[in-house]
Amino acid sequence: MTIRRPRTAALALVAGIALLTFGADVLESAAESRTRADAPIFEVDPFWPQPLPNHWILGSVVGVGVDSRDHVFIIHRAASLNARTEAGAAQDPPTSECCLAAPPVLEFDPEGNLVNAWGGPGDGYTWPSSNHGITVDPNDNIWIGGNGGGDSHILKFSRDGEFLMQIGIPGQQVNSNSREHFGRVAKIAFDATGDEAYLADGYGNRRVAVIDANTGEFLRYWGAYGNEPSDESTGPYDPSAPLSQQFRTPVHCADPSNDGLLYVCDRANDRLQVFEKDGTFVTEKIIAPMTRGDGSVWDVAFSRDPEQTYMYVADGKNMKVYVMDRRSLEILTTFGDGGRQPGLFFAVHSIATDSEGNIYTTETYEGKRVQKFVYRGLGPVTEMDQGALWPAGERGGN
Repeated sequence: MTIRRPRTAALALVAGIALLTFGADVLESAAESRTRADAPIFEVDPFWPQPLPNHWILGSVVGVGVDSRDHVFIIHRAASLNARTEAGAAQDPPTSECCLAAPPVLEFDPEGNLVNAWGGPGDGYTWPSSNHGITVDPNDNIWIGGNGGGDSHILKFSRDGEFLMQIGIPGQQVNSNSREHFGRVAKIAFDATGDEAYLADGYGNRRVAVIDANTGEFLRYWGAYGNEPSDESTGPYDPSAPLSQQFRTPVHCADPSNDGLLYVCDRANDRLQVFEKDGTFVTEKIIAPMTRGDGSVWDVAFSRDPEQTYMYVADGKNMKVYVMDRRSLEILTTFGDGGRQPGLFFAVHSIATDSEGNIYTTETYEGKRVQKFVYRGLGPVTEMDQGALWPAGERGGN
């Protein structure tokens, strides 16, 4: 009888250990499933786009949009090219055979072939002194803003470059409560019908402005948290200070989703604010709050599934793209890092998606390029910071 008790105790101990081990495995498995939630998978296409003709090169690329045919439009700044080291053929007399600035607007087909190029000053409109942002509306019209001095207007063209409309009065002073002109608009976006245009207004003003996309009629506007916007200086961003009740410049994007929400890039405040389309504040997400200077929240784009489940946020200061759950604003993973090679970034500025779910990014400052990231479906998140998304078949291995 005395022999059985230790054996019973031993069996109980073994069973307890097994139960604990099983419980630990379950908890570990649950934790792993949380950290390995599915997210979109991408690979950079290092051969997109195809080389440009005519010795053309790009300056700082400050906008990207995609039309109904999955043609990709970008806009760049020729003035950012260095005359001595980049644009020798444009000098008088030329200092080299290469290179020349491409026209401001370039259109590529899905394979990366250049199919059209246009833009610049013309009859009936004032080209921005510093063009900024390019967006394609649901009717395949092209909209362009500007963040230079005197760029208090926006332009509308057909996708072939035919001038359609100028909205706002050029050359006006900053006034975040004006209903007649704008203040250096960073980007224009549209609701699903294309009837309303949402302006990130912008580099001078500190607001979202909404206009009728067909007539240009001014409809409404608001500032951070839905407040009345103020042009009073808020000073430099301080991560230890209370959250600013006003947007800092630049207000860099204002993109509506299909379910009636509006996502606003308050870039220098390192935050994404979410509103209803009438300006009612919903929530906000602080991203990389220790980022100073240029800020962390530069542009957004949505996945192309009907629910727009995922959102992609360009962070030009930290040289990466955040892959987020759009409704919860949870960051699932990131890709990119600073560098010149494909899949890396220098000041990733603008971002857009096509109907296949592919991502297109542009780079400003010394980046001066557009890149394509090919959608490869959904898969488990294995790394929070993925770095360069080099094609799997091209990677070395043991």
